[in-house]
Amino acid sequence: MVQKINSVHGHISISRAARQAEFPAQFQLIAAMNPCPCGYLGHFNHKCRCTPDQISRYRAKISGPLLDRIDMHIEVSALKQDELIENGVAESSANIRRRVEAARVQQLARQGKPNFALNTSEIDTWCQPDEAGLSLLKSAISKLNLSARAYHRILKLARSIADLAEKPHVQAADIAEAIQYRRGDI
Repeated sequence: MVQKINSVHGHISISRAARQAEFPAQFQLIAAMNPCPCGYLGHFNHKCRCTPDQISRYRAKISGPLLDRIDMHIEVSALKQDELIENGVAESSANIRRRVEAARVQQLARQGKPNFALNTSEIDTWCQPDEAGLSLLKSAISKLNLSARAYHRILKLARSIADLAEKPHVQAADIAEAIQYRRGDI
């Protein structure tokens, strides 16, 4: 069985023997996993007793090509009791929503579609960083051995970061932040 998922275009093709079927499919994947088999790697209480080999085998259960298709990989550390209880000052959900809606309107006005749906030539047109950003991206490609897919995803994510900050052009700081969200690749 061969499956071809193209969520950008909103369909999935499944091929088996002499038949092929196409179904509508447009989705956003949000997933979570523990950092190691026991779940305590990096925890402040130092409970983890997993060996490096166990951690490596555990993380290898998710294939590289699948990880390469996930735009953002964010590690969330466990909070200590006092951090969990204290009330921190944060931007309100209403303000975040307004910024996201404004960024989406800006994307649609600029290019007629959201950043995630840009094809390669459109990425070249709308997501090009400044010179410092391009230099940083070139360095990341060579040092982190990024694929062409990761390169394009970083550019689209950096464009979204710039849009949220209401910047007209992608800058080095936007590229740096987008690269940080690919840390799971490293």
